Amino acid sequence: MTDLAVRSATLNDVPAIQALERQAPTAAHWTSSQYGKLLSEGIVLVAEQAGHLLGFLCAQSVGVEWEIENVVVATDFQRRGIANALVRALIERAASQKAQSLLPEAPLEMRLEVRESNTPARHLYEKHGFRQAGRRRGYYSNPLEDAILYALQLSD
Repeated sequence: MTDLAVRSATLNDVPAIQALERQAPTAAHWTSSQYGKLLSEGIVLVAEQAGHLLGFLCAQSVGVEWEIENVVVATDFQRRGIANALVRALIERAASQKAQSLLPEAPLEMRLEVRESNTPARHLYEKHGFRQAGRRRGYYSNPLEDAILYALQLSD
């Protein structure tokens, strides 16, 4: 997608993030204050084009361990590489921060869980090198469904 920019979110982006989140019934739904906390303590990336927010990704990191918590793309813009750009930007950011950390030799690991039926998301993560690392039976509700755990080991 041309002219797509991925950047760190700001508090001003929260209303647009929540509007996108409402388009995705199976996504995690958080309050403005929860997003505010995530902006200060975690990572929230947004993808925008011509000033319009088209997708976002939320993650947390502790040292060299990262967890992707939410990825949402506007319904009308799915299957156009936006989620791919967000995941790639997060992996690049994680690798960069690891290189600058006090533990550059420690293995970098990124984790996430996804609904078993979410085939497009599973293909996206597998395309970036994530591998199945387990299953959580009955993890999701509405509808009840297993979570497939994925992990990505990044090495130099």
